[in-house]
Amino acid sequence: MKIATWNVNSIKARMHAVTAWLEEAKPDIACLQEIKTVDDAFPLMEIEALGYNVAIHGQKSYNGVAVLSKLPFDEVSPRLPGDDEDEQARYLEVVVSGQGGPVRVASIYLPNGNPVLDDPMESPKYTYKLGWMARLKTHAAELLKNEEPLILAGDYNVIPRAGDTHDPKAWWGDALYRPETLQAFQALKYLGLTEMFEQFDGRDGQYSFWDYQGGAWPNNLGIRIDHLLLSPQAADKAKGIVIHRHVREGQKPSDHVPVMGEFDL
Repeated sequence: MKIATWNVNSIKARMHAVTAWLEEAKPDIACLQEIKTVDDAFPLMEIEALGYNVAIHGQKSYNGVAVLSKLPFDEVSPRLPGDDEDEQARYLEVVVSGQGGPVRVASIYLPNGNPVLDDPMESPKYTYKLGWMARLKTHAAELLKNEEPLILAGDYNVIPRAGDTHDPKAWWGDALYRPETLQAFQALKYLGLTEMFEQFDGRDGQYSFWDYQGGAWPNNLGIRIDHLLLSPQAADKAKGIVIHRHVREGQKPSDHVPVMGEFDL
């Protein structure tokens, strides 16, 4: 089973790239982020024509997540629990039936968190990010009790290590790469989750995002912020991970590229 994550940065603007990638890579499940559309405006017909079932948790102009699956959905659960007043569409969880039983997958678009002010705890967007990460940790702890394959896939807006950025000194202090962010990310992993890239690769300089500005792509000035976190049951069945770097080429690409894991599920 191939399970991928990709921040498409607007599904409507990127449909040419999305359909081409789906036909080429043939993921069984694709978790999309930043679809930037309401549910009713999602281009369902084009995706379904490629053999995918589609679950959507959209939002007008901003955020939005979706899951495309060749397998039918047994469960679909939008929204991250823990804050009924949070209206941002950033989390969508599904369950499908694999060969060995249920497989739970979530598409995650974790908040960016910038700007961070001189006092980080007085920065509304940053405190929202940390609060969201705390909610994700609480929910993940509950999901792990199911003792089933769980894949939390998405744009985490977290640079885990210095080697995951072209310039650690320049990025240090940004909401993606600062002590509070890294501590929250480690706390999530300490629940018993494995970061799939670390499990199978771990090399420095393997990026998943390049800005549109400043010659970032041609000069390989990237960062790695798109991750798959696995429960022990998923990690045991994991076979390998690939960053589809070539997708950053072409006409009107997303600034992110797909990251795909393969599993014996």
